Amino acid sequence: MYVYTAYNLGIHSELFLPELIPTQRKADVVLRLDNLNNIQEKKSNRGDYFRGSVEGLASFLVRGGHEIVISPELGIDEEVLRPLILGPIMSIILRQRGLLVLHASAVNINNRAVAFMGHSGWGKSTLVTAFHRKGYEVLTDDVLPIQVGTHSSLVFPSYPQFKLLPDAATSLGQNTESLSPIFKDAPKLAYQVTSGFGQTPLPLQRIYVLAKGTQHEITSLQPQQGFVELIRHSRAMTLINAPEFVAAHMRLCGELISNVSLCRFTRKPSLTDLPKLIDLVEEDLAQIQ
Repeated sequence: MYVYTAYNLGIHSELFLPELIPTQRKADVVLRLDNLNNIQEKKSNRGDYFRGSVEGLASFLVRGGHEIVISPELGIDEEVLRPLILGPIMSIILRQRGLLVLHASAVNINNRAVAFMGHSGWGKSTLVTAFHRKGYEVLTDDVLPIQVGTHSSLVFPSYPQFKLLPDAATSLGQNTESLSPIFKDAPKLAYQVTSGFGQTPLPLQRIYVLAKGTQHEITSLQPQQGFVELIRHSRAMTLINAPEFVAAHMRLCGELISNVSLCRFTRKPSLTDLPKLIDLVEEDLAQIQ
C-alpha cells in the first residue's frame, strides 16, 4: 500500500498517486483494486453507498466515506484513472464524510482561505497559480472541501499539483515544454507546486464567484444569491442525490452563508490582465481586514 495525505485525510492506496504527499498517517480512506462483481451490491444506492462507472475507463464503488474500490477496464493506464480518483471520486468521499465540497480553488491570503468558484474553464486554476507566482501559498485546485461551522468554516488543503491550459501556463511565465500533460494527450498540463503549498487547514474568509464580462469588477452577493451559487457550484450533486444527503447539503450551504461572504468577480477574458486581477482582490480584501 502507498500511504498519502490530502484533504486532511490519510489515504492508503493500492494505486500509485504521485500527485499526493507521502505520509505515515493511519488510514482514513482505503483505495483498492477489485472486480466489483465480487462485491455484493446493496439494493438501496443511498448517499453513503455509491456505485458508478465511466464508460471505457472504470467502474467504482465509494462507501461510508472511507473506502474506494476501482475496477478498471482492461488495458487502461493507471495515469488516466488518477484524475477520476482525485476529482469526482474524492468529491463523493468528502461529501460522505459530511463536508461541503465546491467546484473551486483556494489560496492563503493573510492566514485566511480565499476561494475562487466557477465551472471548468472559468480560470480558477489560472488565478490561484498567479497568486502563487506572487508568493502566496496555494491550498487546493478544483475541489474545495469545507468543514462548515457555526461561527467559522475550515478549508482542507488538497495536494501540490494544479491543472493549467497551455496558454494560461505561458502567460504565467511557464515553459510549456517542461510541463507534462495530466495524462497522455490530455489538454491540460500538470503544474507542480514545489514550494508554497499550504498543508494547514485555514478558516474560509471569502468566496469569489467567477463571471465573464467587459470590465473587471467585484460586487457583493446577497445571501439568497450566494446560496444559489453554492448549490450551482457544488460537486457530486448529481451523483449523491439521496434525500437525506440533499437535505444535509442544503443545511451546510445555509450555514456557510451565515459566516462567509460571497462576491461576484467579473473579469474580461484577458490573461495579460492577471496582475490587475490580483491587485483587485487584494484591495477588496483589505477593506475587510
